Amino acid sequence: QVQLVESGGGLVQAGGSLRLSCAASGSFFSINAMGWYRQAPGKQRELVAAITRGGSTNYSDSVKGRFTISRDNAKNTVYLQMNTLKPEDTAVYYCNSRIWAVTSSQFNDYWGQGTQVTVSS
Repeated sequence: QVQLVESGGGLVQAGGSLRLSCAASGSFFSINAMGWYRQAPGKQRELVAAITRGGSTNYSDSVKGRFTISRDNAKNTVYLQMNTLKPEDTAVYYCNSRIWAVTSSQFNDYWGQGTQVTVSS
């Protein structure tokens, strides 16, 4: 059983910062790409940032220069440092990871439970 457990969401004023964490646990051989998505009310889930096992990163245009994704492969954890937050960043943030579980024959996508980020103006 593979699980992704997120933490770090909350309420912050515009211009503030938050750091999200997502740790993978369970029985698996390897973790490939890791990333963060978000879904605001009435909108589709969108990619915020992603990072490969080797550290290459990709960001949505709306967060470039404000958010930083990083990972600690030894801890099976991915982070999202969010600075200069705006009200339009308000959403539920989901962690996603491509993981090769011991019960599988390939990499599969796993999702965290989601953490609420609310930015007040």
